[in-house]
This record gives sequence, structure tokens and C-alpha cells, in this order.
Amino acid sequence: MKLIREALTAGVLAGIFSGVPSTVHALATGIDPLEASLAAGSMLAPRETRTVPLLAAGAAAHGVLSLGWAFVLTAALPRRRSRGETVVAGAVAGLAIAALDLGLAGRRFPRIRALRAGPQVADHVAFGVIVAAVVRAADLEDRPLVPRAGGRRR
Repeated sequence: MKLIREALTAGVLAGIFSGVPSTVHALATGIDPLEASLAAGSMLAPRETRTVPLLAAGAAAHGVLSLGWAFVLTAALPRRRSRGETVVAGAVAGLAIAALDLGLAGRRFPRIRALRAGPQVADHVAFGVIVAAVVRAADLEDRPLVPRAGGRRR
């Protein structure tokens, strides 16, 4: 039950905030900040060209992918490590997810292929870091406030 709660929390938070790097990049460079969302929508509705249906499909695709990857990372990330180790593991996991999402699966979809890779990879790294932060925070909640005998926490 704890793993499910952590994964849901991580998936929602990472799903919401992991798009910040590409959105900031888009706004700074004059690119349409909705392009990544429209591209995600094209995975579920490849023939659709209207903005609203593509955005709805994009939100659904992003939600499912975010929750799915959050469950994988929540189960796979190292536990009881230092904050730095957990964050680095999350960043590396984000890079691996980017390779799968963008390099393998995304190459089948023209709108995803057309996205600039750098901002999208940054989003994936942010996703992994956010999930790792949630996992780390959940681990810290489990630790007792008072050290056990011998001066060490469990």
C-alpha cells in the first residue's frame, strides 16, 4: 500500500512539474509551448489535427505514462541512500526513460520526432529527479526521530 501511495504521489507531482524545462525553453525561444503536449496527443490520435482533441489526448497519454514510469521508478530506485545518491539515480533513470520514450517509441510518431531533443530530455531528467525526491521523502518519514541503540537509525 505504501508503494502505491508513493508511486501515485510521485507520478502526479512529476507529471505536473517535469514539463517545466521544455516549457521555459519554448517560451524563451518563441516555440509554441503546447507543441510537446500536442505531440504526446498524436500518439493516441495520430490522424487528429485539431488542438483541443490533441491536447486532451496528450493529457491522457502523459498521465498514463507518468503514473506508469512512477510505479517503475518507485519500485526500482535505491532506498535508504543519501539524498545525493537518490537524486543521481533518479536523473539517470530519467535519461533511460528519455532514451526509451524519445529514442525508441517516440521515433514512430512524426510530431515527437520533430521536437527538440534537449528540452525533452531535460523534462525526463526532471521527472526522474522529482520521483526520486518523493521516494527519498517517503523514506525519511519512515525513519524514527530518535536513533536506535548504538547511535544508528534503522
